[in-house]
Amino acid sequence: MGPIWPSYFIDCTSVIFMVDSANITQISSSCIQLLSVLAAEPLQTASVLVLFNKRDLPCTMSLGEMKSLFRMDDIIASAPQSITTLELSARSGEGLQEVLNWLDSTQPD
Repeated sequence: MGPIWPSYFIDCTSVIFMVDSANITQISSSCIQLLSVLAAEPLQTASVLVLFNKRDLPCTMSLGEMKSLFRMDDIIASAPQSITTLELSARSGEGLQEVLNWLDSTQPD
């Protein structure tokens, strides 16, 4: 789906980028896709939420480990966007309230 994403970027004020943190083989691909999204001209002022999903599974890495693999500190330091990272379980709903709070905080007044 990544190749068609740019057709949806115009007029976006927020981006939610979800990572399957249980699929270790796709981590580098996910990171490259995130960098592509962050580099898109129409998204230079968008607020970005990076979600590390599947925290309910025993085989997932911690948020700190995932952020380290993604080099999130470096990405956050160099990206023009405001970037927030959260972890959640879409299955159980754990972390969903934090996502809703983020959405609420990024909406224009």
